[in-house]
Amino acid sequence: MRNYILRRIALTIPVIVLVTFGAFALLRMIPGSVVDLKAGTAQSEADTKRLEKQFGLDKPIPEQFLIWVGDLARGDLGESLWTTERVSTELRRRFPATAELALMASLIASTIALVAGTTAAIHQDSWLDRTIQFVTITGLAIPNFVLATLLISLPAIWWGKVIPEGYVPLSDHPLENLQKMIFPALILGAALAAILTRLVRSTMLEVLRQDYVRTAWAKGLAGRHVILRHALRNALLPVMTVWGLQIAALLGGTVIMESMFRIPGMGIATLNAVKQRDYGLAQVLILIFGLVYIFTSLAVDILYAYIDPRIRYT
Repeated sequence: MRNYILRRIALTIPVIVLVTFGAFALLRMIPGSVVDLKAGTAQSEADTKRLEKQFGLDKPIPEQFLIWVGDLARGDLGESLWTTERVSTELRRRFPATAELALMASLIASTIALVAGTTAAIHQDSWLDRTIQFVTITGLAIPNFVLATLLISLPAIWWGKVIPEGYVPLSDHPLENLQKMIFPALILGAALAAILTRLVRSTMLEVLRQDYVRTAWAKGLAGRHVILRHALRNALLPVMTVWGLQIAALLGGTVIMESMFRIPGMGIATLNAVKQRDYGLAQVLILIFGLVYIFTSLAVDILYAYIDPRIRYT
């Protein structure tokens, strides 16, 4: 087990290097720069050179990259080129909203998927199973931004009700926080729930056909005991991989929800930073999203052996 964990950690190192380089290089491939946006159309050559020197953009690209990586290694995330605010300060302000939104969406999706997927598998080919499959297919077919648009516009048109927008810290006002976060969390969780529900159903059907499950039924064990202790636990193994990666993907999906519901999180900050060519902030945020994906995948692989004792890595 230890050797396997060490190998997996070693394999993540080149991936982290590639993600770090990609976060730095891709932004600079976008036409225009922060200097052009700052100076405007009436900029002179002297203004351009002054801003480039101020932002450190007068140095060669490889040197800029090495300076940035060196700062990261020292724990210095740099500062925003647009507002001159420290990136660490920006992250502390915006991370709670994004983390809360992603956590709420994952809890909603996981609860729906476990209940609906298990129910559909137990009642295979019944009207309940077909209804759940129809709802999940519909959830997969409708994009998040369409659901968000309908949720915002239809109540206002039909009943004159406005969906709460914005963000209030949970510690300041829990009830108001829940009122404003529940709707984007439901929309984000809907697509993830549709994916996980179909996967839970298919894996549960496969497990329920196994001999050890039939033996448990034949021994007269309670149905709840058979489903929860024997079937569901083993059915969740393949689901866990998809679940882990989808949870990481939720952080990227928050960009749309934060924009539409005016939530000041990391997603909307990334979108604005890319628009403004704010390299200092954007490349750190993109790197964080990439690292979340990498370490989530690593954690899922390691947890496999602990969840299922039959799995051994040599």
